[in-house]
Amino acid sequence: MLEVKTSLLSSGDLNRGVFATQDISKGELIHEAPVLPYPNAEHEFIEKTLIADYAFEYGANHTAILLGYGMLFNHSYEPNATYDINFDNHTFEFYAYKDIKAGEEILINYNGDVDNKDPLWFDEEE
Repeated sequence: MLEVKTSLLSSGDLNRGVFATQDISKGELIHEAPVLPYPNAEHEFIEKTLIADYAFEYGANHTAILLGYGMLFNHSYEPNATYDINFDNHTFEFYAYKDIKAGEEILINYNGDVDNKDPLWFDEEE
């Protein structure tokens, strides 16, 4: 259902994204990404690495690194997918927010809410 290939949304050596290999219907579960949570107090060490740009908030006291395709979904303020955190299973569950066609890149809003247009950390730094 998914494949990783070069994304046209970014440049550089790591311009990858997640793409649908088949049509995906609105509401369909796209991917369950297991998480590696760690206490927020340890994030200062992660901030010194490239991994910091791929970390997700995980409740009030933790941050998480997502496994599987979880860290490779690119951002859009008009996403075609969304995610829910399943704390019981320690996963992020990615769902189609709208119908996605085969070959289309799957995009999420990094702010969590599909309608949240707040600037992102990498836009604020520029």
